[in-house]
Amino acid sequence: MRLQLLSDLHLETEDFTPQPAPDAELLVLAGDIDATWAAYERFAGWPVPVLVVAGNHEFDGRDIAAAWPRLRERLGAIGLRLLEREAVVLAGRDGRRVRLLGTVRWNDFDLMGEAQRVRCMRAAGWFLRLMGASDADHALDAQRLRAQALDCRAWLEQELARPARGRWDATVAITHFGPSARSADPRYGLNPATASFCNADDDLIAYADLWLHGHLHCRRDYLVPRPGRQPTRVLCNARGLRAKGESAGHDGALTVEV
Repeated sequence: MRLQLLSDLHLETEDFTPQPAPDAELLVLAGDIDATWAAYERFAGWPVPVLVVAGNHEFDGRDIAAAWPRLRERLGAIGLRLLEREAVVLAGRDGRRVRLLGTVRWNDFDLMGEAQRVRCMRAAGWFLRLMGASDADHALDAQRLRAQALDCRAWLEQELARPARGRWDATVAITHFGPSARSADPRYGLNPATASFCNADDDLIAYADLWLHGHLHCRRDYLVPRPGRQPTRVLCNARGLRAKGESAGHDGALTVEV
């Protein structure tokens, strides 16, 4: 199955017109498409199925618990499928069945180890203020975000460990946040704020054949070795912000085979 991947389009402010990739069988939107949700309408009537994993900015100024059902309903009404701690198995043109696991996978601040967790949580202050979100009518702080993240991690770990038993031929993990420090933006290096963008899910990566993510406003593409098997490819095709030069070189028609 050939997948087209887009994320971090930020269509609430950016001028970008997404176009279908000619050879794609599925479009994956890996978060931060539009904080207002309005631009999701551009994907209505897309020529192939569209799967959506929400990003952090889909919750800007919103209560997370209340926003999930509203976002799901809004996307469903225009034919898009939201995945949050959910799996779907789809067949490609070649008949191979691909299992796609989707979750925003909030950041748990353990990227640099338990000893640095508190420091990383403090560094998330700017990111959380920018979101201005809440959780069950309480301001979304680092502790509440970590609780959400651990729920995502537990679900993803359980699903990745589930044996195929002939039900699927390949597994794709889709998260908004990066699964490894290897996904970090090279412009900033590894520092406590990086834990607001990446998780230490390196131990999970090998259970997927392909891992797609967003959130980092840069393109990332690397392989994680798996003894006796083809390596896992980790891919991010985030567009980012034109004013910061992040969109330079972005390929909106990028596809990947799984």
